Amino acid sequence: MRSVARARQLVEATLLRQVPKAGVRSILVGLLGRGIGPSRSPFMHEAEGRRLGMDYVYARFDFDAADLADSDLAEVLVAAERAGFSGANITHPFKQVAIGLTTRLSVEAEAIGAVNTIVFRNGERIGHNTDSFGFAESFRATLTGAQLGSALLLGAGGGGAAVAHALLGLGISRLSIFDPEESRSRALAGNLRSHFNRPIAAVGTPDIEARGLDGIVNASPVGMKKYPGLPLPIEHLDARQWVADIVYFPPETELLRRARERGCRTLGGTGMAVLQAAKAFELFTGIAPDLSSMSRHFEAAA
Repeated sequence: MRSVARARQLVEATLLRQVPKAGVRSILVGLLGRGIGPSRSPFMHEAEGRRLGMDYVYARFDFDAADLADSDLAEVLVAAERAGFSGANITHPFKQVAIGLTTRLSVEAEAIGAVNTIVFRNGERIGHNTDSFGFAESFRATLTGAQLGSALLLGAGGGGAAVAHALLGLGISRLSIFDPEESRSRALAGNLRSHFNRPIAAVGTPDIEARGLDGIVNASPVGMKKYPGLPLPIEHLDARQWVADIVYFPPETELLRRARERGCRTLGGTGMAVLQAAKAFELFTGIAPDLSSMSRHFEAAA
């Protein structure tokens, strides 16, 4: 009962912010995760909604700050849906478990095995994944001409699964996956092999695996303000490699800073954050936002 009451309280607090304006389209959206206080998504979504003439409210449901258990996710979704939310973005650590709380999945979300966006529509909860699109487009724009022979992926959670699909879609020939929970990296490798006919392996030694690879992507939470530090020893990186990180708060993680100092080309999480948000905004509203405006909102949120 505690979780039900707490979930309702959080949703009701959001509703108090929402005073519908005559003749203005009203949109309610939530962000569900842990340690999401620094997230720029609320400002970015709300600013673009206002620019397009909407009464747009995007609320954080930080399970850490609200002292909620992981198991309370279902109740928060129920409360939000009943309150008339258009949907919710899902972030760490719920992207995989949230699949079981949807009624159906988009083709991308089903293939990836993770959702970061749930749309409430006509009594359904439709799970989508905009992370893979966001990473792929950011990579194309920033790391033009990067070598795609081999890469190491750090993190096999929901974000890692989306990035893995993006990397293989970009043309990576050989992918190694490391996660501290070996069962997760093995499961992800198995899923990927069912979709891509390429060498894909779960590995247990990221520091050794990093040697000789073309690129490295951190899709683990290591580097976030809540989880500071490095996801692998830095000494095996060399200047011919590219290094990407999907963490965007802080905008430059220790991994990216140290990799750049060693001469590596780097890709931060900002581009992915903006592009996945733009795709989610369109799913919630049916209107494609302006990417330049979304980028400006993102920077203004800092």
